[in-house]
Amino acid sequence: MDPLRLGDLHGSLTDPVLAAMEFLNEIANRYPDAVSFAPGRPYEEFFDVQDLHRYLRAFHRYLLDEAGMDPDQARRTLFQYGRTKGVIHELIARNLAVDEGIQADPESIVVTVGCQEAMLLVLRALRSDPRDVVLSVSPVYVGLTGAARLVDMPVLPVRDGQAGIDLADLVARVRQARTDGLRPRALYVAPDFANPSGATMDVPLRRELLRVAEREDLLLLEDNPYRLFGSTDDRLPTLKALDDGGRVVYLGSYAKTGFPGARIGYVLADQPVDLGDSRTGPLADQLSRLKSMVTVNTPPVSQAMIGGLLLEHGFDLAKANLREIEVYRRNRQQVFDGLAARLPDAARLGVSWNSPSGGFFIVVSVPFPVDDALLELSAREHGVLWTPMHHFYGDGVPLPHLRLSISLLTSEQVELGLDRLTAFISQRIQTGLT
Repeated sequence: MDPLRLGDLHGSLTDPVLAAMEFLNEIANRYPDAVSFAPGRPYEEFFDVQDLHRYLRAFHRYLLDEAGMDPDQARRTLFQYGRTKGVIHELIARNLAVDEGIQADPESIVVTVGCQEAMLLVLRALRSDPRDVVLSVSPVYVGLTGAARLVDMPVLPVRDGQAGIDLADLVARVRQARTDGLRPRALYVAPDFANPSGATMDVPLRRELLRVAEREDLLLLEDNPYRLFGSTDDRLPTLKALDDGGRVVYLGSYAKTGFPGARIGYVLADQPVDLGDSRTGPLADQLSRLKSMVTVNTPPVSQAMIGGLLLEHGFDLAKANLREIEVYRRNRQQVFDGLAARLPDAARLGVSWNSPSGGFFIVVSVPFPVDDALLELSAREHGVLWTPMHHFYGDGVPLPHLRLSISLLTSEQVELGLDRLTAFISQRIQTGLT
């Protein structure tokens, strides 16, 4: 047969957003010796295969001793397809109570294949009409933009502002969209140490955002994978914990606080859905119906690993991540100090960087446009990788900003990477001046 034409396939396949992750992985594979500030992966020096066996045994004991299953039922739970909503929903609810102060009905939780599936399910459920749109603070995590492309749902950007979101711009965007005949359904937001900006919203802004969402009839899709990784042990309340109007759909992941190989995420969607005949049920039930036609269920063995991790640490993931938290704090400060020491005349050169109080990411601004070709040059000639910020705006236009991730590297790798990065930046500035 003749080759299929790319133009006859779904339009998202030619979208630069979907190509971003593939390109970054390809560059990393081509230059394996480069020090990589690119991936937002958790620190892996503490990974231990024996932990997996222990977590599995802990969850199996839970099924027998606490869930009241007999041996046959417990074995079936681990080996068979299982419940579409998941088998660790009750443990996730207990984790949310301990870590976030969120009191969640376990039946309002759907365990997903990573947080990416959670985003896809929510957007698929909300997108019922070609006029439906989702809003997002810009710059935004590419996974949200990609999921929206897959369900043909436009993403309207909202300015981030100094504190994480410009509420006046949000209201203006919503009202203009309605004037244009569109239906704004939700706002995606990461209130703590957002990817890629690192911005954090203070509590008054969170409360005002909830009031705006109520007034403008918007759902808030809260994504908060980095909130445990602050510079101090103090944590601000999540939007979901502050929400008394049912406006927040909470998107969760154990990729950073557990381990990404399990591919376990979840969505807490307790919003009531009118089913007719005076019946209602949580939005989670509808998301579960969608999931049954996408991934059928989330692998029970993977769920068991995360369930065992939660059980072993008393559902306190801050306690489970004590070593990792210290690494992230050390690396973050090491990058701040290292950039300042290596670029003492940064202001004169037009170089600056932000100072997030937690999370994985730091944004460096430079006096030249940054694109994918420049990233490859950096990898090839200087042995250092980072992420061009244009990937988080979705339009492919080069910007004078790059994102550094501090999460994966050892202290020695950070030092070597900073040597290479600042040499690259200095050379580019020098080239531009001559």
